[in-house]
Amino acid sequence: MRYLFTFILSLYFVSNIFGQSSPGLKISHLTGDFYIFTSYNSYKGTITPANGMYVVTNDGVMMIDAPWDTSQFQPLLDSIKVKHNKTVKIEIATHSHEDRAGGLDFLKNSGAKTFTTDQTDKILKESNKKRAEFTFKRDTTISLGQYELQTYYAGEGHTKDNIVVWFEKEKVLYGGCLVKSTDAKDLGNTQEANLTQWVKTINKIKQKFPNPSFVITGHQNWDHVDALDHTLNLLTNSMQ
Repeated sequence: MRYLFTFILSLYFVSNIFGQSSPGLKISHLTGDFYIFTSYNSYKGTITPANGMYVVTNDGVMMIDAPWDTSQFQPLLDSIKVKHNKTVKIEIATHSHEDRAGGLDFLKNSGAKTFTTDQTDKILKESNKKRAEFTFKRDTTISLGQYELQTYYAGEGHTKDNIVVWFEKEKVLYGGCLVKSTDAKDLGNTQEANLTQWVKTINKIKQKFPNPSFVITGHQNWDHVDALDHTLNLLTNSMQ
């Protein structure tokens, strides 16, 4: 009877994580080996979703950003282990804010190789925050198993250090907080934003990656490829 209870409890855990949602973590299938994870935190008194992404390769998992809610770091790794029988080997933070870089130390200690740009690393160092194990100065490619990602810095926008990540074969553009969801009514946190440059940055991304099949935004709904155009509209409205 005890073993039956354990089996049922395990099924309940997996169905919560990989069903519609669990209280603090939602994992959604994007395409092929690509998954979006969403965690939640409070912003200006409102519970707000934050998205990250992971890719399952033959040699382990690539992760882009980490849960905003620090209590979900280990549950996410546990969920990946349960579903894919893999561990996270590589993690990249797309800028210095807590909803992106907050998991660097945890993931490094869990055995992953963690990466940021030199620019992000400098900001984290000046803020006395935990930093990545490895940094890169220019746009770079990182491979794991059968997948390769490209990082791209198009310029300032949401922050001065924000980058995007591109998977060429699958046409997946991970925009992070630089790209606003079509659900967004405003630009969100603009304390470090450069609004004028943000417009130029988005246009450069559109030129470099003209036909993405998926555009993953940092917050809210992520399943519309016109999120780049929506971001431009929000920027235009904000500067009128």
